[in-house]
Amino acid sequence: MTKTATPLRVDVVSDVVCPWCFIGKRRLEKALALTPEIPIEVHYHPFLLNDWIPREGMPREDYLTEKFGSPDAYRGMASRVAEAAAQEGLTYAVDRIARQPNTLDSHRLIHWAGLQGKGPQMKQRLMDLYFTEGADLTDREILVRAAADVGLDPDAVRAKLATEDDVKETTQAADAAKEAGINGVPTFIIDGRYAVSGAQAPETLAQVFRKAVAQA
Repeated sequence: MTKTATPLRVDVVSDVVCPWCFIGKRRLEKALALTPEIPIEVHYHPFLLNDWIPREGMPREDYLTEKFGSPDAYRGMASRVAEAAAQEGLTYAVDRIARQPNTLDSHRLIHWAGLQGKGPQMKQRLMDLYFTEGADLTDREILVRAAADVGLDPDAVRAKLATEDDVKETTQAADAAKEAGINGVPTFIIDGRYAVSGAQAPETLAQVFRKAVAQA
């Protein structure tokens, strides 16, 4: 296949605390590696998996009880997800997570990073902090340090986090995804024409990329 001139657009709707989104991002990266002949632009969009969680977050055990009935009820499911993550070279350290965050500020940060061409790096850093390091993503200093880790100005990010900049826009974008019928994440929208739901295998995503280019 010859290289295409116009980049193929891939929109990813996901949340930073969704374990299958964590896995799905890695599988997307593998799919990109399988299709080097296709120039692809990836754009991340917010999804608030738990929009009922207060802005300051809540204890992880309280969250697991509210959503799954008890922490023990979740652990069985989590072990299977952790195994799937490990197969992708990722670490889901289930027992390290002490607080469940509201992810609105994380999505604001991804948006700001995206304006500087660093959205995917910011997304990855936040996911690594949450899933692997057990960091509290409602702690703004943790978000500031994460921003610095990917090359953003920490002082500028700290100042913006203290405002309501992009709160309304981020919330509206997350709501729009649900209104469009997206109720499970990750969801990959390829070329605005094909929607792929779930953390699909890299080969599956690559096949859709090639189909989209062939039928453009």
